[in-house]
Amino acid sequence: MTLLTLEDRYEITETLSLIGHLFDSGELDRLEDGFTPDAVYDLTDAGVGAFEGIEAMRQGALRLGAHNPVAHHLTNVVITVEDDIVIARSKGFILMAGGKVQSLTHHDVVRRHDGRWRVSRRVIKAQDTPMSGNFPAVEAAARG
Repeated sequence: MTLLTLEDRYEITETLSLIGHLFDSGELDRLEDGFTPDAVYDLTDAGVGAFEGIEAMRQGALRLGAHNPVAHHLTNVVITVEDDIVIARSKGFILMAGGKVQSLTHHDVVRRHDGRWRVSRRVIKAQDTPMSGNFPAVEAAARG
């Protein structure tokens, strides 16, 4: 079983935070600081598709152009180890140019690459239903 030190957890959280800064500042030439070369960034839930590899991520961000979020805000990072795989779950908010704010859930697989923690797979899910829709008892009570 993989054990994480406090330093590992700090470095992982720093990496996750850095990714938002890189996209927000347009520093697409530095995506290697956050992702492994073969990383998959899955935005299928947002209707954008999945990007395999850093160059595909760069090109995808460039294609989105002005439709990219203005700001990515990351919070509530929870890091676990499942079957020797490091998983980082976090919440996020994105701010769009028109002022719309969207809540997101990030599901990241993180691994060491060249001695540093990097995201090897990121899946983004929009969170637009309270309790992720897991409230059948409340709905049943409301229907009477």
